[in-house]
Amino acid sequence: MIAKRRTIRPAWVDPDDAPDTSTPEWRAKFDSAPVMRGGRPKLANPKQQTTIRLDADVMHHFRAGGPGWQSRINQALREWVKAR
Repeated sequence: MIAKRRTIRPAWVDPDDAPDTSTPEWRAKFDSAPVMRGGRPKLANPKQQTTIRLDADVMHHFRAGGPGWQSRINQALREWVKAR
């Protein structure tokens, strides 16, 4: 005896059946949604990237202090500018 086999139809949806998102009610949903931006917040006074040449002994002195050597150079330059 052979049992009746039912054909299983895939749950396929025709892409043409998707709602039209250019209608005013759909546009209202998209326009009222807040815009989420990732990453860090913008700084009021961002640092600028530059390239300078320093003597090897100066670089060795700042790098010997470990991580943050660029910030220490920046602080030393800032103190020099304040003194002037």
